[in-house]
Amino acid sequence: MILSDKTIYKMLDERTLQIAPLQTRQIQPASVDIRLGNTFSIVEDSSTGILTLNDEIRYKTITTDRYLLLPGQFVLATTMESIRLPDDLTAFVEGRSSLGRLGLFIQNAGWVDPGFAGEITLELFNANRCAIELCAGRRVGQLVFARMDQSALHPYCGKYQNQKGATGSRVYLDK
Repeated sequence: MILSDKTIYKMLDERTLQIAPLQTRQIQPASVDIRLGNTFSIVEDSSTGILTLNDEIRYKTITTDRYLLLPGQFVLATTMESIRLPDDLTAFVEGRSSLGRLGLFIQNAGWVDPGFAGEITLELFNANRCAIELCAGRRVGQLVFARMDQSALHPYCGKYQNQKGATGSRVYLDK
């Protein structure tokens, strides 16, 4: 079941769902708007030009209120908001159609597990022929919350728990 604004307000008041910083106008009828943070990371060039899944990937991270995303460029970004989900709630990350119509693809694997805490890392790709200026604080997407039939047996406690900033891939930690 997808949560309504009434339920989102109730859970925020009870602090069973935590989102900060949060302005009331971000709460929509069936979602919460998320805004772009000010941390951006790009993969550093490797001497071989090959990324392997077994080795730690190096990133160059910058903090800025404006980032120019060039045509065909990929960058990791973070949300301004930090969230904490209870063990019986999951969230879907959806990009804004208005930005998609500019050729800005916003992804994050699309899913936030129950029990997750931290900022959400977004994967941004510019499919346009023109550069796109990204500004911290601008609405880039929304979280749609769905209640599970019961609490997770094993809530999220993985390699991205409590992440802050644009967090690079930790796939090399997979067993």
